[in-house]
Formats: sequence, C-alpha cells, structure tokens
Amino acid sequence: MKQKRVILDTGPIVAFLNKNDTYHDWAKTQFSLLTPPLITCESVISEACYLLKNFTDGASNVLELVERELVLLPFDLQSEIVSIKKLLEKYKNIPMSLADACLVRLSEQISDSVICTLDTDFKIYRKNMRNIIPLIFPENI
Repeated sequence: MKQKRVILDTGPIVAFLNKNDTYHDWAKTQFSLLTPPLITCESVISEACYLLKNFTDGASNVLELVERELVLLPFDLQSEIVSIKKLLEKYKNIPMSLADACLVRLSEQISDSVICTLDTDFKIYRKNMRNIIPLIFPENI
C-alpha cells in the first residue's frame, strides 16, 4: 500500500520544536513515524516562526526544517489565488486563515494526502467542496 503524502500544519511544527507544548510528545511521535519530505506552505512556516519567536532559535529551527528539505514548500499562492479566495469566502464564518486555505488547496492538488494538524477546524473543512480531508490528529482533541 502506497503511503499518503503528508501535508503539515503549524501546530505540529510548534509542538515538535517546543518541549513545553501540551502536544510535544505526540508531535515527536508523529515526526518519527512520518516519511519526509513533508509538504506545507509559506503561510504555515510564517505562523510557526511567529509562534516560536520568543524561544531560543525558534524561527531558525523552523527554517532549518525547510533548509534540510524535511519540509517542502510546493504551494504557489499567486497561481492559486482564485481558489484561495473562494475557500476564505466559503469558511468566513469560522473564520479560515490563509494558511488553512492553502493547506486545504494543497490537499485538493495532492489527492492521496493527509493533513497533520492540531486544528479542529480541519474536521469542518472539505476538499473539492464536499470531501472529508483525511487527518493525522491527536485522539484527545
């Protein structure tokens, strides 16, 4: 059976790099089980750098994941802007972040993918308008 491509959200990155995070152990386990490279977008990297800005080497550690090509950034916002605007409009009541919209769009582009996240909003989001997005998610959320 072919392994699904893993799309990575902000939460698992932050939890992995922050030993004090509630989900640190879960994130460490996930990162040990997942086969790199993982896929994400620049918005997720930006969020993770921001959330880890007060930690020693926090942003640098996030960028190192990209530099070492453990995480790839294939998403091009410029070419996907129409789809992203549609997603942001559809989920404006949540509201959907730019990063979340990019990840949903990535899940549409990579049909055999799963999103690794700590964000419960992904239980609501749908890819291709109506399809449930497969998730790697802690059981206790």
